[in-house]
Amino acid sequence: MTKADLAEMVYRRHGGLTHRDALRLVDLLFDVVKRRLQEGRSIHIVGFGTLEVVNRKARRGRNPVTGQPIELVGHRALVFRPSRSMRSV
Repeated sequence: MTKADLAEMVYRRHGGLTHRDALRLVDLLFDVVKRRLQEGRSIHIVGFGTLEVVNRKARRGRNPVTGQPIELVGHRALVFRPSRSMRSV
């Protein structure tokens, strides 16, 4: 599914919007989600799940080709945890 598909669904569901307004609404939603995640805050959508940014610690890993140990740097990662109702789907 693309952003255009989402905008089309919004347009069809809400007859008072134009295609351009529906696309702007979807863009606004994604901008809010992106900004909140960049701030390190989580997003909880009831019946869907939770998006959050977690800090991964530095750790030792192994090169899968050579088998040699390597140091993996710590980083921020995006994590999605589905709600209970989504897990049963």
